[in-house]
Amino acid sequence: MTARAAARVRSGEKSRAIAFVESPVQLLNVLEWARVSTTGDALTVVVLSPTDPMSRGQLRRMAELARDEGFTVRWQEARGGAGAPLRTVRELAPLLRRTGRIVIGDPFSRYVQLLLTLVSGKELTVVDDGTATLEFIGQVARGEPLVRWHRRGGSRGPRELVLAPVTAVARRRLTPSGPRTVEVFTSMPVEEVPPGITVTANTFEWTRSTFGPPRIASGADMVGTSLVETGVVDGDQYTQAVLSLARAHGATRYFAHRRENVDKLHRLHAETGLEIVRPDLPLELIARRGPIGSTVLSFPSTVVHTLPLALAGTGVRVAVCDIAPEWLKETASPRAQGFLSGVTGTARDVHRLPRMPSPASGAPA
Repeated sequence: MTARAAARVRSGEKSRAIAFVESPVQLLNVLEWARVSTTGDALTVVVLSPTDPMSRGQLRRMAELARDEGFTVRWQEARGGAGAPLRTVRELAPLLRRTGRIVIGDPFSRYVQLLLTLVSGKELTVVDDGTATLEFIGQVARGEPLVRWHRRGGSRGPRELVLAPVTAVARRRLTPSGPRTVEVFTSMPVEEVPPGITVTANTFEWTRSTFGPPRIASGADMVGTSLVETGVVDGDQYTQAVLSLARAHGATRYFAHRRENVDKLHRLHAETGLEIVRPDLPLELIARRGPIGSTVLSFPSTVVHTLPLALAGTGVRVAVCDIAPEWLKETASPRAQGFLSGVTGTARDVHRLPRMPSPASGAPA
């Protein structure tokens, strides 16, 4: 254990900050925040455990890394049955009252929003949960409700109507007011910062100092996306695009997103011949640990922003292929195309690839 980690252990239960995370990437970015924050040494991490096995597995590995760094990690089975949410809120309430700063990884999470209704006057930090961070900042600046970018507009269902008061209170907590600021810790490019929001750059310093440098393999690797699972991109179009990219760039491995459907991954392997890799840690750590291809291919996603930072100085090229309009499902949000184009357009230190043709326009079978 390092001296810095030992100092964190000696801080004991006198936590000056509490972080709520629901995904492995959120926990990674909490560790990055703690590396540069003045209150990061006295941090308690609460894992609001999801139900899907891949996310749980990666979170357990990340929790081990956090404990190795000297942080207190509390694993909360927040979704373990009908009574779990109320039990979780009751158990966490004393910890919330004692802390001075609350760190959250997903301001759109209904669970996090519920917890935020229990506190007021606390300092708040939002760490990266991927490209959704950009949408969060924009919605706060415009005074809009907190809605994920891929959700289709229209009338709200019964669940949304019941939770509307919770979301409204959480939004007020996440909106700077008077002398109270909201910190956003992000690797995303934020061009217009709303008044009262303080942006701290996430440079992946902890990742680079803890892992690597990696061994660089010949050829290319491909990064998967859950755009099919979230109802944005048509599955047939996606499979064809992966096949075309793999053939054009000699890709041999496909790093699956933790939310990708097993049946979809089986189909990708059968039709493309790619080796499907299901990482046990966030891709930024997997890539930094290596081996990793000399080129990493991706569709618009968080990694086109984070991988160039995690792999800085290694010579690995990150290349991104835009989503063609015809790949989108009819039920996709009207905002999807513009949002995804913005993800690619604002990425730094990446190589832009031409869009893959759709099957209707003559793509190889």
